[in-house]
Amino acid sequence: MPIGLIALALGGFGIGLTEFVIMGLLPEVASDFQVSEATAGWLISGYALAVVVGALLLTAAVTRFERKPVLAVLMVLFIAGNLVSALAPDYWTMMAGRIIAALAHGAFFGIGAVVAASMVAPSKKAGAIAIMFTGLTAANVLGVPFGTMLGQAAGWRSTFWAITAIGVLALAGILALVPTTGSGDTGSGASAGASASGRLRGELRAFRSGQVWLSILVTILGYGGMFGAFTYIAFTLTEVTGFAASTVPWLLILFGVGLFIGNTVGGKAADKNVDRTLLVVLAALVVVLVVFALTSSNQPMTVASLVLLGGSGFGTVPGLQMRVMKYANSAPTLASGANIGAFNAGNALGAWMGGVTITAGLGYTSPIWAGAGITLLGLGVMAFAAAHAKRNDAGRTEGPRPTDAGTADSQQDSTELQPA
Repeated sequence: MPIGLIALALGGFGIGLTEFVIMGLLPEVASDFQVSEATAGWLISGYALAVVVGALLLTAAVTRFERKPVLAVLMVLFIAGNLVSALAPDYWTMMAGRIIAALAHGAFFGIGAVVAASMVAPSKKAGAIAIMFTGLTAANVLGVPFGTMLGQAAGWRSTFWAITAIGVLALAGILALVPTTGSGDTGSGASAGASASGRLRGELRAFRSGQVWLSILVTILGYGGMFGAFTYIAFTLTEVTGFAASTVPWLLILFGVGLFIGNTVGGKAADKNVDRTLLVVLAALVVVLVVFALTSSNQPMTVASLVLLGGSGFGTVPGLQMRVMKYANSAPTLASGANIGAFNAGNALGAWMGGVTITAGLGYTSPIWAGAGITLLGLGVMAFAAAHAKRNDAGRTEGPRPTDAGTADSQQDSTELQPA
């Protein structure tokens, strides 16, 4: 395993803490700032929306620069945002800190995914991306539960001070371990040479592929479904299932174990067949969410559902990221960043839908039902995208007529945009 992947995972660990630990501390933050549960939930949605902006605008702005210093600068921005959060005297300052930290998130993972994929053989790209995202799963398995316990014991601000320190360590790891690379992308042949300049025009060309857009939509819906259930999980566990608040961090460890297993298995499966893996895992996620909603008052079933929710929810991540990069092969950096933004657009969608259902008085299981519905839509889009891709692949397998050979490549993007 290239040692640079460890540095990327370390950066992912720090960013994962910032994104996820707030969920376990949401009741404490809401109480401290004297806001409602739904209003506190906007600290999650606001972060997610800022990730979308950063993933698109920052990634587009830095594609021409060498990747290693870009990753370092993004980590500095992340550290600054967490400092603001730790010192926030009121809700809106806290929101500002969340947004500052979030702006670095999308570009870091978008660029980092391309760097990770470039370090290994083509047959191991999804696995390399999964290793980078192991930082996120480790944040959930270890960081989020212990960060929640720290916040409950010493105040939620102490957790953000700890995250700031971890960000400094991650910055040192990136400077020491990530190899110096160019700004070009990991394509092949003439396309790789053209995209090596990192020009924005070349990066935008990837969005001519209809499959890139379908993949991004699947990411929004599939990830949004999981977060529809997970955003308000602390309230579900305490108000519906009847667990004590002190047990929530330990239950989050179980969720994190599921994330780790799902990320690892999903990455290996996606290296064999991306579309089939995504169809199976998304279908499993729908089933898990429905069962969770129906049995959330039963403690043993809730424990099992948490593990399965983490496994099926995060089992899609390597495949979703790899699928976008596959169809944006000649210029994957901006498309990769856009898909990281899509993950967080899904995060915001799930958190918003969950807040709407709770505000409507539908109870703390309603976000789980909303998540199941969102995921089902994602499964439908994925089925359409897979069928469309299979049809196009079959057509290309037949090969162009000799007289068409010179125009086949130029017709590929427009073919992908045609309706199935």
